[in-house]
Amino acid sequence: MSLVARHLEENKIPTVVVGSARDIVEECGVARFLFTDFPLGNPFGKPWDKEMQQSIMDMALSLLQYAWQGRTTIQTPFTWSEDETWRKRFMHVSEDQLETYKKLGDARRAEQAKVKKN
Repeated sequence: MSLVARHLEENKIPTVVVGSARDIVEECGVARFLFTDFPLGNPFGKPWDKEMQQSIMDMALSLLQYAWQGRTTIQTPFTWSEDETWRKRFMHVSEDQLETYKKLGDARRAEQAKVKKN
């Protein structure tokens, strides 16, 4: 997404990236970035929280309108939960799951190799 935004900006189309992977997006050097400290895949907030989602959209549009300096990053004031436990649980893979996923990955790669041969 960051690379698309850079391409659009180079062609005089202003952009705002709304996302959670701050280090990655800032490294790509986008013109305007609205950072939400949420789990990946949830840049506009919690599902069904229309008020939060509308506020984030309003912030993004305001950033588009008023950011005059390149590589501007603004952080939203919202939090995902009352505590930080979501960070430990989000996309956590247990030892049991790790072995299962490894077997599934090996099977998928074997199937892809078989398809490539045909």
